Amino acid sequence: MLRNSFIHIPGIGPKTEQGFWAAGVEDWDAFFRDTALKLTASKRKAIADGLIESSRQLDECNPDFFARRIPAGQQWRLFNDFRGQTAYLDIETTGLEADCTISTIAVYNGSTMATYVNGQNLDDFIDDIRRYQLLVTYNGKCFDVPVIERFFGLTLDHAHIDLRYVLASLGLKGGLKRCETQLGLDRGELEDIDGIFAVVLWKAYLRNRDEQALETLLSYNLQDAINLESLMVTAFNMKLRQTPFGKRFRLPVPTIPVNPIPAHRRTIEQYRNEVTFIRSLQPQW
Repeated sequence: MLRNSFIHIPGIGPKTEQGFWAAGVEDWDAFFRDTALKLTASKRKAIADGLIESSRQLDECNPDFFARRIPAGQQWRLFNDFRGQTAYLDIETTGLEADCTISTIAVYNGSTMATYVNGQNLDDFIDDIRRYQLLVTYNGKCFDVPVIERFFGLTLDHAHIDLRYVLASLGLKGGLKRCETQLGLDRGELEDIDGIFAVVLWKAYLRNRDEQALETLLSYNLQDAINLESLMVTAFNMKLRQTPFGKRFRLPVPTIPVNPIPAHRRTIEQYRNEVTFIRSLQPQW
């Protein structure tokens, strides 16, 4: 889809891009063949120079070049070209306070899964995430990435598709799980767990060395990361329908893999009352 995009070129907005497509200039090569677009010589040269540089950056597999130039709600366009270098990322934290820290991290790349636990292997995340060029999160630009950068004292310089903005542009709002529900995703045993429950599970693990509480937390965290792939593909296809390329580039929605980490129903029931009490003190949740 990137080779059909012009919106990253300075001076080209959605309306101009749509005008290019309507005139039959559907990709970068077509622009160089075209003689019908009414453009001044300087404007044509500026666009041509931008497309030449875009082609070079795409050939060199540099998604950040495009991510810095494409609006947040349009960054779904990065996905198909860089899917093989994508990490679906989600974190959980130790509390609800502004200065809380990371309890667990989950990463999925479309085939393999990894989880990281504070006090065990959290530092391994730093080297592992550098294998990827593109991050897909939900609300990660406001939450996950800033928390990670503060915790590790580093900058994640990956290109980043935040599905919060992409899905909102499709009318899907209200948090990750609400978006999942609207798109027909079912979490099964994990349906009742949310961010507050995740904090309670982490504190139970620390307080009681409750390994089943940790497993349930990791299961929840990993499910968030796993589901992001299906949401990303679904959003990509929905956004494509707003372009002339809906059928040409449509992607099959992947089957959601089985989460290998068990969520323990008995553990969920054990801590439910504690979660209910904390929720009563947190009306914003």
